[in-house]
Amino acid sequence: MVSKFLQENHQIILFDGVCNFCNSSVLRIIKHDKKNVFLFTSLQSEIGKQITAHFDIDTSKVDSIVLVTSEKEFFVKSTAALKILQQFGGFWKLLQVGWVFPLFLRDRIYSYIAKNRYKWFGKKESCMIPSPEIQSKFI
Repeated sequence: MVSKFLQENHQIILFDGVCNFCNSSVLRIIKHDKKNVFLFTSLQSEIGKQITAHFDIDTSKVDSIVLVTSEKEFFVKSTAALKILQQFGGFWKLLQVGWVFPLFLRDRIYSYIAKNRYKWFGKKESCMIPSPEIQSKFI
């Protein structure tokens, strides 16, 4: 099931579809995804649920971002964010300095932001509906 979406060297980003910060991050990723690497689906969607079940991901513990790079490999939290940023050039390359910090520290900071994202950035009643211009990026 997952391999069907990973054809043509795509990677899948699962995100919280009702989070305003997550939605704006997805739009930013789409804008900078010049190599057309990423496809998107929300964690709340049927496909998102199938993918998290495939990898046995507990979405009560990982509820903000998952990067799927192959049928057997996925990344969460700060590692997922840094791997996504690796695909971009320019200013975004500077953020690769995040790799020098230990995983526990990166994930602690990531979890703090994720825990407060609704309070700081708000929440939608339902998942974002992509515009026709970016519809092909969503599965």
